[in-house]
Amino acid sequence: MGIIAWILIGLFAGLIAKALMPGKDPGGIIVTILIGIAGGLLGGWLGKVIFGVDSIDGFFDLSTWVAAIVGSLILLVLYRLLTGNRHRSH
Repeated sequence: MGIIAWILIGLFAGLIAKALMPGKDPGGIIVTILIGIAGGLLGGWLGKVIFGVDSIDGFFDLSTWVAAIVGSLILLVLYRLLTGNRHRSH
């Protein structure tokens, strides 16, 4: 997949992750895209390591989207844990 496809998957996976985990986030749309892109890579890697499957096949494959969303959820939780305390104290 090309960089444009990764950015689109990242945007949508990040938005879906934020919708599944409502609450105040300390990041904007750029952070959402970055979390989504990194989440897609993380999800694909975890799928390969844990289940032995290549979960990042193509833009329209369900496994690509599931991997990206799961990875984004993991990274969103970590991001909230790392940055949440800084923004509450202000």
